[in-house]
Amino acid sequence: MTAEFPVQEVRVSLTVDDFDTALTFYRDTLGLPEIEAYADGGRVSILGAGRATIEIIDEQHAAEVDDIEVGRRVAGPVRLALRVADSSATAQRLADAGATVIGGPVVTPWRDRNVRLDPPQGVQLTLFTPEDHGSQSQSAAV
Repeated sequence: MTAEFPVQEVRVSLTVDDFDTALTFYRDTLGLPEIEAYADGGRVSILGAGRATIEIIDEQHAAEVDDIEVGRRVAGPVRLALRVADSSATAQRLADAGATVIGGPVVTPWRDRNVRLDPPQGVQLTLFTPEDHGSQSQSAAV
């Protein structure tokens, strides 16, 4: 542990009814590499997802984001936002694999191109691609 970053990893755990469908969706279709896998009294697969951040937002901002991306309040208390190279193309690939596109693509006031999806297993996803690819996005969080 370092003084600068006392937390070394953020891990989001998704408990799903259909493990194989979720694994195929996130690992094979989205392309998250499998780092570890266990089958000891149950199954778990740990997938790499790059750098992680935690975004804490109030209900007003959550409603604003939902309105921008979908046009109405739809997300629960947890939504995954994943920075990808091309949010539109990635969303299409995920939709072809069973996700439902529920909003977008839209360009947000913070200049990300966002697409909102409901995956076949898990929580809502926002795929985002910064319009200015040279800068860090401010919406890169859970």
